[in-house]
Amino acid sequence: MTLLSNRRTWRLTMAALLALLATPLAAQTGASLSVQQVAQDMLKLFRPSVTGAYMAGQQALKDLRTDEAARYFADAAQADWDNPLLVERAFVALAADGQIGKAASTARRMLELDSTNELAELVVATEALKERRYGAASRQLGKVSQDSFSGITAGILRAWAKVGDNRGEEAQALMEELGANGLDQFLVFHRALMAEAAGDTELALELGARAFEAEPYVARMAEVYARMLANAGDFDAARDVLDAFESEGLTHPIIETVREMVEAERRPGVFASNVQVGAAEMFHGIGVALSRDGSADLALVFLRLGIYLDPGADVISMALGQLLDQASQHDAANQIYDAIPANSALKPMAVVRIAQNLDATGDRAEAIRRLRNIVATRPDDLDAVSVLGDLLRYDEDYLGAADAYSRALAISGGDAPADWRFYYVRGIANERAKLWPQAEADFLRALELNPDQPQVLNYLGYSWIDQDMHLERALGMIEKAVEAQPQDGYIIDSLGWAFYKLDRMEEAVETLERAVMLLPNDPEINDHLGDAYWKVGRKLEARFQWNIARSVDDIGTVAERVGPKLADGLTPATETK
Repeated sequence: MTLLSNRRTWRLTMAALLALLATPLAAQTGASLSVQQVAQDMLKLFRPSVTGAYMAGQQALKDLRTDEAARYFADAAQADWDNPLLVERAFVALAADGQIGKAASTARRMLELDSTNELAELVVATEALKERRYGAASRQLGKVSQDSFSGITAGILRAWAKVGDNRGEEAQALMEELGANGLDQFLVFHRALMAEAAGDTELALELGARAFEAEPYVARMAEVYARMLANAGDFDAARDVLDAFESEGLTHPIIETVREMVEAERRPGVFASNVQVGAAEMFHGIGVALSRDGSADLALVFLRLGIYLDPGADVISMALGQLLDQASQHDAANQIYDAIPANSALKPMAVVRIAQNLDATGDRAEAIRRLRNIVATRPDDLDAVSVLGDLLRYDEDYLGAADAYSRALAISGGDAPADWRFYYVRGIANERAKLWPQAEADFLRALELNPDQPQVLNYLGYSWIDQDMHLERALGMIEKAVEAQPQDGYIIDSLGWAFYKLDRMEEAVETLERAVMLLPNDPEINDHLGDAYWKVGRKLEARFQWNIARSVDDIGTVAERVGPKLADGLTPATETK
């Protein structure tokens, strides 16, 4: 898990901030090139060497192959150092690759070509902040308007520069000004960190309480507020904060570390031990939010800037690795995970992620072997046990997977709302192992903990329908799942198959056609639609769908099933059960 949750309050808070991301990256960062300028810059690209490097760099950055992107764009920019389009791409790619020194140097050239490029201002100012040139950072950031996304980010960074310059009250005033745009709930956490870093413990506790009250289930919020309380000697209140977080079944290694110190009544020390650590957390929080918003390249820049300011921020490294994993850059992600120190609280999580990446790159046997070793040495590592269960299930070792999920439930307690997932995946493993009574019990228990979970509603509903059990109840469950996820082709297929089993053929055809539109290459769904077509007399279309089902079936089970249908049509002997 990451340190920021997907919960509603966070989404609403960040929605206001990320609404400013509706324009392309160049516009987000404040580039104000005219249409004529852009056209002229593009014309300059029509030289084979520059064009090739530019196009290769664009694709590499899109794929988050940042080392290649940085190399290609740097080559292109060196060939035409007066082209703002190339220079802008070069400094962005260098920053995304973590080469912040070179990025800052190139960003300075960008500002010579276009003084309004806000991301360039941010990179240059971050370098100044890193070097403790707080006045220079503040002056640089003062040029950025506060009514843009980059401007808000620059405002927070400028406030941190003021803290570094022993101007804490001015920093708070600037943050209040930024909060007037409707972002006060987002900014209060950073205000708390600034107050603590400036030595204003009373204000830090007040703001920390507000931040935690707004987001009690975000690990970073719980960690920071518990630290503040423990540092003030209020260990009971710190325990209450950690208890509130864990009461939802949530866990995180950093929370566990703080818990150990609180239980021993040791002061854990301030979170933002210096300005750089505090500013890095700003880049971390916004970087994670950007990655969820789909702005992966900009998110990568922000996370890299965070690590540049605080190289020991393993939480940011984990977020960076996760972003690279999402782009299937597993080797690059593993380099990040490998670099996390062995004594870090996050190292066990990093080792598990490395194993997952081994599986993603095709070495499942080695991934499972490593996970078994981790579980043998750390049997209470919930993350490792859970991932081992998943990989065993993917490997079709269903009994082994079910055993792993049972161990996960023993670790978690099995009664927290978040435990629904362990019952759900154990139910899948038991169902695949043909242990239906155990599977059914697991699905029902998952629904007790999370009654509206669409995947569980769909899986149990479809399983009942497939066995001609509880058809009306199953139909209601699947309809509820469709309401929650109306664009999920598998759930739509389940609804269509329920109509089929209930002999509501016109509804079955209409619904299964929708499912095929959503997932045209799924053999099971095409087979279901073929059966429904045959039942309503559309026999040519039925054979067409069965042919599709056979042609897209990579495993062979559906192809084997539709062969007799193509030969003899739908009969009691050939009908899908």
